[in-house]
Amino acid sequence: MTRNLTPSRMADRMSDNRSVLDAVLDEALVGYLGISLDEGPLVLPVSYARDGDRVLFHGSTGSHRMRAISSGAQVCFTVSVMEALKISRTGEGTGMRYRSAVLFGACSRLDDAEKERALDVYLDRYLPGRTAEVRRSTKKELAATMVLTLPIEEWSVKTADGFPSDEPEDIAAGGWAGVVPLRTVWEAPIPNPDLGLGIDVPASVLQLTQAQASGSGS
Repeated sequence: MTRNLTPSRMADRMSDNRSVLDAVLDEALVGYLGISLDEGPLVLPVSYARDGDRVLFHGSTGSHRMRAISSGAQVCFTVSVMEALKISRTGEGTGMRYRSAVLFGACSRLDDAEKERALDVYLDRYLPGRTAEVRRSTKKELAATMVLTLPIEEWSVKTADGFPSDEPEDIAAGGWAGVVPLRTVWEAPIPNPDLGLGIDVPASVLQLTQAQASGSGS
């Protein structure tokens, strides 16, 4: 199936730069996987990981929705990163700074030989180094987990930046206009209620919060 990936509006915001796409996929924390099922259209919020030229998803082998997606049905996967509100002198001109991506294709199911490595990629995507700190998955856990892969072949990415563009008469009339940046932060770790005494926060978790703190002044 071939799709027209050129936006019907504001085509100047589109990029064909693969590095722009990768940056959006790597930065966004949640994606939305859309599929048409017998029960009707469905969009699922999902965690995911980019692994080179493919995107990984995982879920329960008992899920009929996961089985439907793994059967080769066409899917649409979207992510977005909101960076700021663009505040115009008018309601019409108010909008967002954002980067967004849409991927199309069909998912395939990874076999057992690839599954464990894919789950490592998945875990380290959110917490780099975490796989070295936890026990390996058991055979039972692996058997209960389905890992799907979507090839990065058919995609579209858009970027909206800059400042509001008001009409000359609105500028002359006065009123404030500008940008309000948005920043998402990781806060201090909260220990589990059942955590034993003397157990330190692991390095992967500390690295997550410390890396953010070191970059906050930029």
